Amino acid sequence: MALQSLKAKWTSPELSADEKLHWLQLSRSQNVGPITFFGLLQKYGSAKKALEQVPFLAQKGGGLTPLKIFSQEEARMELECHQAFGASLIAYGEELYPKNLYPLSDAPPLLSVKGNLSLLNSELNIAIVGARNASAHGKHLARTFAKELSHQGATIVSGLARGIDSAAHTASLDSGTIAVVAGGINTIYPTENESLFHEISQKGLLISESAFDAPPSASLFPRRNRIIAGLSQGLIIIEAALRSGSLITAHRALDYGRDIFVVPGSPLDPRYHGSNRLIRDGAILVQSTDDVISGLNKTSHHQIQESSPPPLPSPFPSISDSVLDKARKIILENLSFSPISIDELIQECQLSPTIVMTVILELELGGRILRSLLNEVSLKTDIQS
Repeated sequence: MALQSLKAKWTSPELSADEKLHWLQLSRSQNVGPITFFGLLQKYGSAKKALEQVPFLAQKGGGLTPLKIFSQEEARMELECHQAFGASLIAYGEELYPKNLYPLSDAPPLLSVKGNLSLLNSELNIAIVGARNASAHGKHLARTFAKELSHQGATIVSGLARGIDSAAHTASLDSGTIAVVAGGINTIYPTENESLFHEISQKGLLISESAFDAPPSASLFPRRNRIIAGLSQGLIIIEAALRSGSLITAHRALDYGRDIFVVPGSPLDPRYHGSNRLIRDGAILVQSTDDVISGLNKTSHHQIQESSPPPLPSPFPSISDSVLDKARKIILENLSFSPISIDELIQECQLSPTIVMTVILELELGGRILRSLLNEVSLKTDIQS
């Protein structure tokens, strides 16, 4: 398979030490997710200025308690921990930042990485995910796909979970494999994969969006899964139940325009119920590596669409408090406990995008609304009207 080089010749200024410190502070502060981070960066032009305004915005958004801001001391300590562990922190826009992640609306502002950094922008990434309680046959398939695809020049991406993930990583160690972990870059989970974790840090690459030392809590796995989907031009699913993290990864991959390849299985095996449904809904059925290569060659998704970071839009214009107060009331009246897209909210409220986005930033920082990974917003269940 002929693969085009994806390492586009572009340069982007590295963040200064102070700027990276401010980025880390802002990204680790309470109620600041990736979309909110870049919204604040757009609004104020720098993380430093955003940090100065975040407490005020949270108060305007109805926050009843002071927002927890990640301090400079905490940020410096985390950077020191990275250095001592042999890991690096890469910011969005820097030269090593994965180009495949640039088109994502919820791209991570910062990534912790350890290992072979050249894998960050491999020519072709293929993710292999599936059941933790995988069958012997499922693990054999994962090893076969991983080994054969890595010999074709692909970098295998997975999540370092037991089962299918571990089998895929193990079979592609010598060619270079990427493990995206849910917890901190130094957090080994599951503990049974300690040896594999260390091997990947030496021969492959570990990636994490989470804070150093962070335990792999349930809320972090969907965030991890979106990075797996975003990094990869194609996703192979082996043994996915109807309610599984693999289906979350598949749905995010579809959102990002990636190819979904699914190995079919017996309708009598619950581990294949989700897989078979994906095929029914249009995923590509594969039974061999040749099927995957053929599927990739029929699409252009193996080429990176964004070789450099898209520029941030112009800063928000100044909006008077009276206008925002009225808009806040209208927006809260239109929000419910069911998620709604920002575009739909703009249409329903008949307000300008800038006003809606400003109020949404305030409400999110104030802890009154939730923003999903699909950039939909809803009221928190304990909100008081």
